[in-house]
Amino acid sequence: MANTAKAQDMLEYRGRPLRRKDNMIYYGSMSDKYIIMMQVTDTKKVDDMDVATRVSVQLQLTDPDLKSRDCVIKKTEKGGLYAAMDVAAVWLERALSSK
Repeated sequence: MANTAKAQDMLEYRGRPLRRKDNMIYYGSMSDKYIIMMQVTDTKKVDDMDVATRVSVQLQLTDPDLKSRDCVIKKTEKGGLYAAMDVAAVWLERALSSK
């Protein structure tokens, strides 16, 4: 039953898992060849919430034998979380479909 409850609480975007740890957001599954890592580098206050104003996006290989700097395939910086998620979804879909 605990596994079922955990599966229901899992966030997804366009059918792929989405995880957040502090200012880092991971999009995709570690069992796939590629994953997207997004880092919120700048925020601004809107009412009581912090809203991302600058997000770094990286398409990375999930190969554990590679050094972290060798894993990065593509990178860009976007002016908000919506734009970052949009480019992340396109990059990941294209990378995974070209196996």
